[in-house]
Amino acid sequence: MKKVAVELGIDSEDLASCVACGLCLPHCPTYRVTQEESASPRGRIALMRQAESTGLIDQNFVDYMDACIQCRGCETACPAGVPFGSMMETTREALAEQTSYQPWWRRWGYRVLGWPNILAVGSKALAVLQKLKLLPPKLALPKIPLMQAPLVPSGEDVWLFTGCVMDAWMRDTHRATQRVIEAAGAGVSFPDKKAACCGALHVHAGLREEARRLARRTMGAFPGEAPILVDSAGCGAQLKEYGDLLNTPDAHKFSQRVLDVHEWLVDHLDELPAAHANPPRIAIQDPCHLRHVQQSHDPVRAVLARYADPVILDDDGLCCGAGGAYSMLHPDTAAAVRERKIESINRAQVKEVASANPGCLLHLQAGGMTVRHPMEIVDDLMRKGS
Repeated sequence: MKKVAVELGIDSEDLASCVACGLCLPHCPTYRVTQEESASPRGRIALMRQAESTGLIDQNFVDYMDACIQCRGCETACPAGVPFGSMMETTREALAEQTSYQPWWRRWGYRVLGWPNILAVGSKALAVLQKLKLLPPKLALPKIPLMQAPLVPSGEDVWLFTGCVMDAWMRDTHRATQRVIEAAGAGVSFPDKKAACCGALHVHAGLREEARRLARRTMGAFPGEAPILVDSAGCGAQLKEYGDLLNTPDAHKFSQRVLDVHEWLVDHLDELPAAHANPPRIAIQDPCHLRHVQQSHDPVRAVLARYADPVILDDDGLCCGAGGAYSMLHPDTAAAVRERKIESINRAQVKEVASANPGCLLHLQAGGMTVRHPMEIVDDLMRKGS
């Protein structure tokens, strides 16, 4: 790729806010793996400054921007509050709109996520191939159900967001979440197909206009004022940022209704059944978009602690390498980042790990770890104790 003209459109004050102190470096998974300055947050910001000043980029620039997992661990570590996440999203949007950064086949793949009927057909095809053992093991897919019973609403106290791939492949997690919510005394409603996808992967890919379209559709699927609970950290983070994405009063009001399911449950712990005796030791892997974006990882620990003995990993919340579609697009880097997480889990000497994000869960399972969603663990232990 020759040098091409690109206007990133990043706020100059945001670019100037990074003082290159380096406190973000230990929290950046790609820097930890490569030890390359340009693979760090401050290195990427330096490249953004250069691109803004010259108006030109090359393939080197694109590669370093694309190699960011967007975990936003640097934001938590940054004393200056540099908005790296929004800067990266703005950069990728400019690349997607002004260059060939996102080829047609990726755009098509992302668009399918918003078409539940096509996604369901594709999932059934994968399920058949899986049963026939015709899928390559390196895909490390979960056991995809060939047939699934629909989710049955039980009331109107709260909504439960179901999403795209998670609903197609991991609907049993939604069922477990529903049972735990109902055990706390609340009835659960489910949205219609307008809420087929939150748009998180589209934002990560720079396809923000498509994400805005999905956001407007999704908002229309949740009438009323009831809380909207989410059991996927990545989806929850995206729904909470609809106000910033659309910048409308309705979008800001919608985002204020969104809660990670553990945030809601932590205020209803006393309504859950009695705790189980001899609680098992279970390590908690904090999904990046729960820890760094939503900053709601503590409620996971509080809810799990009612039925288990939660073990906090010693890596200060370092990314596991999943990053939505990142592990498929950058498998070698994702695997290298995952190894650091696995080492931390092994040091904890536990038999099972809890992760509140489907991408993280599947990525760690592919690395040989025994991982379940916290809601599945709580549902299981709750019923054993009853």
